Amino acid sequence: MRIGITGHRGLSSEVERRVRLELAALVASLEAADLVVVSCIADGPDAWLAQEVLARGGRLEVVVPAESYREGLPLSHHAEYDELMRRAVDVHATGLRHSDSHAHMAGSELMVGLVDRLVAVWDGEPARGYGGTADVVAYAERNGVPTQVVWPDGASR
Repeated sequence: MRIGITGHRGLSSEVERRVRLELAALVASLEAADLVVVSCIADGPDAWLAQEVLARGGRLEVVVPAESYREGLPLSHHAEYDELMRRAVDVHATGLRHSDSHAHMAGSELMVGLVDRLVAVWDGEPARGYGGTADVVAYAERNGVPTQVVWPDGASR
């Protein structure tokens, strides 16, 4: 099974803890040896799911939205990003140079095209900007990719 991940970044520590538990339970319910996660490995849910799948013996494929993507991520995430890149069995690139909302959506569209199922850490609200989680969920739905929403009861952004 190939699963993709999209989700809100910058969650509170309590929401992060609860989301990580839900992602761990989701991965535990799947056959990890045959599991591939396809992720842009941004800070937050993208990296958390990748780490969980790798810890259980699955594989990681990375989508790089733009050549300058890493530089646009928080400096505190660079070491984690680099480690996940080293562990990737394949890397897919959009070919775009600038890391902007257009590139992020292009990366998400590429990711959705590579997976059987999308996991969305999503509060159900509209995207706050083009290429946000809601846009990725809508794209997956338009393209017939089933989406599983992960959002803890009572949580907020």
